[in-house]
Amino acid sequence: MKRNISLYEAVGEAEGIRTIVELFYPKVQAHPLIGPLFPEDINPVIDKQYMFLSQFLGGPSLYSDEHGHPMMRARHMPFPITRRHAEAWLSCMRSALEEAGHTQELRDLLIERLSGPAYHFVNTSEEET
Repeated sequence: MKRNISLYEAVGEAEGIRTIVELFYPKVQAHPLIGPLFPEDINPVIDKQYMFLSQFLGGPSLYSDEHGHPMMRARHMPFPITRRHAEAWLSCMRSALEEAGHTQELRDLLIERLSGPAYHFVNTSEEET
């Protein structure tokens, strides 16, 4: 009998998460809408995203262990985030997952799971930008 595995296991655990994050952030930095929201030194962001995704996808609680409760909406409040920003972020993630070689089924599942937080961070209407 096959047991259900976590998304963390499905993407290849620590190594798989690291690959996704390292493929993802160059796409983010190059994106004209969301790239400017990120610092030039992206390495601390990469490390935090690695820890967060590990935990969010069912792996070890790396982010909480080091930074406390994620409180991601509050951490993103200083930045004006619209639906277009969320969609751009998800598009970069979709591209990174494809480049990492994950199946369409897994990519769809991951994007569905990540869409909740991505749209939860929206704090600005398009009219306000």
